[in-house]
Amino acid sequence: MNPFSAHTAEIRRLVSLWEPKLLALPEDVISTRFNSQHRTIKMILGHLCDSTSVPSPLHFPDYANLGNNDRWIALQDYQHEPWQDLVSLFKSTTIHFAYVADRVDEIKLGNVWLNALAEPITLEEMIRDYGRHLGESEELINNCDC
Repeated sequence: MNPFSAHTAEIRRLVSLWEPKLLALPEDVISTRFNSQHRTIKMILGHLCDSTSVPSPLHFPDYANLGNNDRWIALQDYQHEPWQDLVSLFKSTTIHFAYVADRVDEIKLGNVWLNALAEPITLEEMIRDYGRHLGESEELINNCDC
C-alpha cells in the first residue's frame, strides 16, 4: 500500500465535497471575500492549483529534450488516469495557459530560456510552440475512427 493512500483519499474527498460548493458560489462572493492574507476565494483556488505544480525554488527541467517528456508522462501515469479527469485537466490547464499568455507583458516576450541542449528559446517562441504542439495533436484526434 502506498504510504500516501490515506492522504490522497482525503484530497479526493475534499475535492468532491468542495466542487459543487465552489461552483454554486456567486461571482461577487468568489471575487470579493478576502482571507487574512487579503486573497479572494478565486486567488486561493489559483494558489492551490499553483501549489500542485510549482516547486520551490522554481526550476524548469527541460521537458522536450533528453527523453524527459516520456519520463514525465510515465511518472504521472496518464495511461491509467480516469479519462474524464484527464480531459478536465487538459481543458483547465490549456485554458489557463491561454489566459496567462493573453496577459504576458509584450516587453517580456524576448526573455530567453536555455533548454538542456543550451539552445535559446524566447518566451514568445514558447507560447507559439504550444499552439503548434496542439495543432499536431489535433490531427491525431481528428483522424481517429470514433
